[in-house]
Amino acid sequence: MPDLTNKLLIVDDELSMREFLELMLEAEGYHVDIAKTGNQAIQMLEKDFYDLVLCDIRLGDISGIDVLKKAKAKSPDCVVIMISAYATAENAVAAMNEGAYDYLPKPFDNDELKQTISKALELKTLSEEKNHLDGLLKENLHFGHIVGNSPRMKSIYKVISQVAPTRTNVMITGESGTGKELIAQAIHQQSKRSDKPFVVINCASIPDTLLESEFFGYKKGAFTGASHDKKGLFDLANTGTVFLDEVGELQPQLQIKLLRIVQERTFKPVGSNEDVHVDIRILSATNKHLETELIEGRFREDLYYRLNVVEIKVPPLRERKGDIRALAQHFLEKYSRLQEKEVTKISSYAVDLLQKYDFPGNIRELENLIERSVALSNTNILLPDNLSLSIHKRRWIEGIENKRFDINDVEHGVSLDVILEEIERAYLVKALGLSNGSKNKAADLLGISFRSLRYRLSKLGIDKPD
Repeated sequence: MPDLTNKLLIVDDELSMREFLELMLEAEGYHVDIAKTGNQAIQMLEKDFYDLVLCDIRLGDISGIDVLKKAKAKSPDCVVIMISAYATAENAVAAMNEGAYDYLPKPFDNDELKQTISKALELKTLSEEKNHLDGLLKENLHFGHIVGNSPRMKSIYKVISQVAPTRTNVMITGESGTGKELIAQAIHQQSKRSDKPFVVINCASIPDTLLESEFFGYKKGAFTGASHDKKGLFDLANTGTVFLDEVGELQPQLQIKLLRIVQERTFKPVGSNEDVHVDIRILSATNKHLETELIEGRFREDLYYRLNVVEIKVPPLRERKGDIRALAQHFLEKYSRLQEKEVTKISSYAVDLLQKYDFPGNIRELENLIERSVALSNTNILLPDNLSLSIHKRRWIEGIENKRFDINDVEHGVSLDVILEEIERAYLVKALGLSNGSKNKAADLLGISFRSLRYRLSKLGIDKPD
C-alpha cells in the first residue's frame, strides 16, 4: 500500500495528462500536486518538499531536464521519473546521468507506471534506512569492504561484533565467491590484534609437498635446497591472525600437525627439534560440508571441533538478492575508478535483470560481470544491453518457455509478480520468435502498440533485433 505521507508532483504541459495522472495517483492514496510548466514546477520545488516528481521531458517553457536538475539539487533523495512521447536512447541516458530514477515512453501502461512509482518510493525508503544503518556502522563498527544490508548480512555483522574481541576460533562456511575472506578480515579488524599481521593461508593452492615447510618453516640443511633458515607462515603471523582458507583441503597427516598448533599454539619447523611458541588467533573457511567429510573419514573430528567453536554461515548471493543493487554499485564505482571511466550509475532495468539471475559464482561472478561491463560501456550509465548477460538470458527464456503454472500452488504461497512477469516474458519471446525478431509484427501478434512492446522488452531486459 502507498504511504499516505508520500507527496508527488506531476509536471506536464498537457491538461488531459495532468488531470488523468492526478486522478489515478490520488486514487492510489498519494498526495498529489500539479504543475503545468517547468518554471511553475521549479517554484513549487523551492517552496515545498516532494518525495517523487513525475515530469514530462518536453514542456512549454523549459526542458524537463532542468526541472530534474532543480529537484535533485534541492533534495538529492527526491525520486524523479521522466516521461515523454519522444523517447530516445539519448534522452534516457541524459536523464539518468542527471539522477533520474527511470525514463518511461508515452503511451505507458497504467499498471506499469503505478508499479514503477511504488517500487521507486519503496527503494527510497530502503535507501534512507540503509544510510541510517551505514551511519551507525561507521560510528560503532568497521566491517572493512563487506557490502550488504540484507537481514542475513545484518545477523553476520552482529556475530562479528560479538566474536571479534575474543580469542575464539571461528569457522566461516559458504559457497565459493561469497566473500568468506572479507568476513575473516572484518573479524581481524574488529579485534585487539587489528594492528598485527593478518596472514592468509590458502590450503588448496599450496602443493602438498610444500605445505609443511610453508606452514612451519624449516632449518638450514633440513632438505636439499634448504640453504638458510626460513620462517613459516604461522611464525610470521605471531601476535596476529591466521586465516586458513579452504581448510577442508588439508591432507590427514597435516591435519594432525595443525591440531597441535590449534591446541597448544606450538609447532616444530622442518628439520628442527625445538618447539616454536606463537600467539595467534585462528580463523578458517571452507566451501565443503565438513560434517560429510567427518563421516567419510577425510577430516579429523577433533580438529573440526577445535576450529569450529563459532560458525558463521555466509549465504549465497541468490539468497540475499536485496544486496545486489548495492554490490553492483560498489563494483561499478571501483572499476570506473580503476579503468578511469565516468560510468556512474546502473539503470533500474539493468538492476532488475541482475536480480533475476541466480549468480552460481556468487559475488565473484557479479564483480567480474560489472568489471567487464564497465570496460565495454560507451555511456555513463549501464543499461541492460551493457551487461553481457545474453547467455544467461537465453537460459532463463528457455526455462520460462517450458514452465507450467499450477493455480493450486497458491495454498503454499506464491509471488504473483514473478508469475505474471514470467508469463509476460514467455509471450514476448514467443511473439518475437514467430515474427523473426520484428518488433512491429510481434506487437501486432500480441495486440499491443509498438511503443508498449518496446517498453516491455526494455523492462524485462530482452534484446532482439528489428
